[in-house]
Amino acid sequence: MPTLSKRTEGFTDSVIRRMTRISNQYGAVNLSQGFPDFEPPRELLERLAEVTREDFHQYSITWGAQNFREALAEKQSKLMGRNIDPNGEIVVTCGSTEAMMAAMMTVTNPGDKVVVFSPFYENYGADTILSGAEPIYVPLYPPEFNFNVDELEAAFKQNPKALILCNPSNPCGKVFTYDELKIIADLAQKYDTFVITDEVYEHIVYEPYKHTYFASLPGMWERTISCSSLSKTYSITGWRLGYIIAPKHIIEVAKKVHDFLTVGAAAPLQEAAVKGLRFGDDYYRDLQAKYTEKRDLFLKGLDDIGIVHTVPQGAYYILLDISEFGYKSDLEFCEVLARDVGVGAVPGSSFFREDVNHLIRLHFAKKNETLSEALNRLEHIRKKIVKR
Repeated sequence: MPTLSKRTEGFTDSVIRRMTRISNQYGAVNLSQGFPDFEPPRELLERLAEVTREDFHQYSITWGAQNFREALAEKQSKLMGRNIDPNGEIVVTCGSTEAMMAAMMTVTNPGDKVVVFSPFYENYGADTILSGAEPIYVPLYPPEFNFNVDELEAAFKQNPKALILCNPSNPCGKVFTYDELKIIADLAQKYDTFVITDEVYEHIVYEPYKHTYFASLPGMWERTISCSSLSKTYSITGWRLGYIIAPKHIIEVAKKVHDFLTVGAAAPLQEAAVKGLRFGDDYYRDLQAKYTEKRDLFLKGLDDIGIVHTVPQGAYYILLDISEFGYKSDLEFCEVLARDVGVGAVPGSSFFREDVNHLIRLHFAKKNETLSEALNRLEHIRKKIVKR
């Protein structure tokens, strides 16, 4: 028999999705895969019910329904500080996962190099390899997860085609400051590099931190491919509605990649989601307040238990330090945690290029009662997990 493709030889299945299956197996509170257990906004659900009785059951325009793109352009133009053309500067994708993959395939050729900050969302390394490119990892240093400018420039000196920027960051919750983004921008200009952004947590940022859209920096619109989705903002991770925003000449190529990858995002869901895209500013203030309350509840509970953890500036993840338990494998620890304590988490090693086995990731995009139940179970962690 012929051999299979070698490009996936180093891949496992998604560790995040695996931990959801393990959580389900043991009846654990699933704080591993980052989706909420509360409903999307009522207005979206009501519009979705109406759409099922209307004529939106066939393909929409490949790169996104016209009214969806217009609503998205209106929303993001206000945030990004420029008039975005809904007909020439947007591609609607099947989630930000496809947006990132399409962006990567739009700008890179086999053999190109791509800079990736570590820790990173697990798809980034895979996207790079599937595109035939080579990742260059640059560490972010805890507790603030700052980068070393000299290390970053050393990566740029290898002439990468692109840098991937997740801001706010999954899994560490870092919100890059304007000054940090300006350093990245200056290096991108100096070494003629694209920047592919993942800004899916753009509306989940905690005071006093502020999110700055990389494409809004001076001179960066021309070389930025902005990727995001509606999943986290409107609690609709299963709808799989993402998008790319970029200059027209980049979008023209991204349209072709997207067309052959997926043809198009779900037409009925695009129609229903227009309602959310037209929400006023109050919705986003309320969203920030909701997640601030959940963060404070969860962090206080962890502090009361006495477990060392990070404090996220944005997104809805924390990294928990499990050093005291003495496990050499964080994956094994997460399996024991789900089985014996009843809480699902993700091993930190799946996010780091460095040899990190003492951190696990949990998320708090859950109802307050779900978080309280998880904390009640974690109170007994030292009794139920034997130290090694």
